[in-house]
Amino acid sequence: MSGQIKNILLVGVGGQGILLASEILSEAAMLAGFDVKKSEIHGMSQRGGSVVSHVRYGTEVFSPIVPEGEGDILFGFELMETCRSLPLLKPSGTVVANDLQISPPSVLMGQELYPEGLVERIKAQFTDFLLVDGQKIAADSGNVKAANTVLLGAVSKRLSIAEEFWMKALEKMVPAKALEVNKRAFRMGREF
Repeated sequence: MSGQIKNILLVGVGGQGILLASEILSEAAMLAGFDVKKSEIHGMSQRGGSVVSHVRYGTEVFSPIVPEGEGDILFGFELMETCRSLPLLKPSGTVVANDLQISPPSVLMGQELYPEGLVERIKAQFTDFLLVDGQKIAADSGNVKAANTVLLGAVSKRLSIAEEFWMKALEKMVPAKALEVNKRAFRMGREF
């Protein structure tokens, strides 16, 4: 990847483990010898608000923010948030999305409807699109809360970072009591 920067966006809502996934991704890239910059944007601090994390890595990275229209990979934890962030991707970008809908407060209060046809909208715009049932795979791995790690595993196959660095990053960032289930969830996502 000589001189080239990889731009990755992680999007979803608070409480989905986006920031932990962003930390693991950044750590794996650093262990692989890349320069890494990371930035987070929180829509609301409590659970349920929009969260966007920018991770950029390469031989030399100067800014942590992925410029609009220059994202290589959009890593979506929730479908509506994934669709909202599509303009950040290159036309040739990759979308890896969790097959999950979390209704925002406006939908829960009956003021709006959750948009329909989001998967079809993504498919129409991006040919490299992978839809992952993160919750089901995480439950199969032993803990439904490991959906973020399942998705990280699915994204890892599209990045030039060896699996050993992902495992070392998981060991460093995940609490010991949850490490084995997260390693299993990561591998299941990687095999998806």
